[in-house]
Amino acid sequence: MESTASAATRQVEVPVIVSPRSLAAAFTRIPDPRRAASVQYPLVALLTLAVTAILANQLSELAIVQWATRQPVERLRALGFPAGRTPCQSTLQRLFCKLDGQALAEALSAHFAPVAVPLPVEAGSQGVAIDGKAQRGRLPFQVGGSPVHALTAFCHEHGVVLAQEPIAQGREKSDAELTVAPALVARVAWPGRVLTGDALFCQRDLCAQVLAAGGDYLLLVKENQPTLYADIALLFDPPADGLALPLLDRREAQTRDRGHGRQDEVRQLAASTDLTAYLDWPGLAQVFRLARTWREHGQTKQALLYGITSLSVETGPPDRLLALKRGHWAIENDLHRTKDVTLGEDQSTLHTGQGPTVMAFLRDAALSLLRRAGVQQIAARLREYAQDPTPALALVLAPPPSPTHA
Repeated sequence: MESTASAATRQVEVPVIVSPRSLAAAFTRIPDPRRAASVQYPLVALLTLAVTAILANQLSELAIVQWATRQPVERLRALGFPAGRTPCQSTLQRLFCKLDGQALAEALSAHFAPVAVPLPVEAGSQGVAIDGKAQRGRLPFQVGGSPVHALTAFCHEHGVVLAQEPIAQGREKSDAELTVAPALVARVAWPGRVLTGDALFCQRDLCAQVLAAGGDYLLLVKENQPTLYADIALLFDPPADGLALPLLDRREAQTRDRGHGRQDEVRQLAASTDLTAYLDWPGLAQVFRLARTWREHGQTKQALLYGITSLSVETGPPDRLLALKRGHWAIENDLHRTKDVTLGEDQSTLHTGQGPTVMAFLRDAALSLLRRAGVQQIAARLREYAQDPTPALALVLAPPPSPTHA
């Protein structure tokens, strides 16, 4: 059902300024999948409405259109609805089902990535985590294919999504993320950045691609690379009954903290260049061993991980490697968990066409706007914008902050 403002209200004229460098302007790069004859509302207006409503704590398509009906005509005009009329839920739903998720991802990457980092940057100065994410609410409607629905590149330090890549529903679990990883990596500007990821992404071609683009990598190594794993394990932890040779190069760093029910968690990283000349791996400069020890429920527990990096001894001392490894989890804590818990992605049951992908990427955009503005308490800010969405609209219509303040 359409909502229409009164004729008297519609006559109010308020200047609307949309920066050509704003997120709203970035939406103009996305092709409109609708027939021209059936278009009632501009595509840019609908996407701008969706992101602004998400920032105002409206977390579903229904909530977005209901929120729109409550807005004054001045705000609707700023959103791109000059006649004061707003779409119904089916209009938004049909559009999102047809919209090109790949084109949306590319537009968001082009908007956020260039201003996420102050330039110039030193080698290895910024971590970029890549990781896949599932939308649990759509899994019951899915038959076969990968349970992971998108792969994301996320800036550790600034909390901004640099690139997203949707995963086709038919992809098998074993290769879904790796299939789209090269396309994701290709959309990130790598000079000064370090790719961080779990052992799945410890692949020769992917490492070579990052190096060729001017970046570096820091990746875990597990049994999916059996020879590499065995060589690093033998270096740091030789069998008790074997001949143990002392490391010619061994540098260490350690951190100690508490939290999440764990007491006195100690992380100790040892790095070495002893295998650099021996291992045949693109750009490998160091290998490392990360030991975590903590007490939980009265018991002492330990986890042992091995990894590789292209960072040199100078650009990647042990404390920096430890910080990058720890920083990788920002993608889980600051992005995935926030989307699931605060923005309700886990509860969303959208599962038709491109709808769930589009909504997921619009949530990414809303979070990136907030992080780029320096917001740390996401839930509190959403509640604030629910009371007064004027600052939320400004985030969507205004240009990004200068890189020196990003």
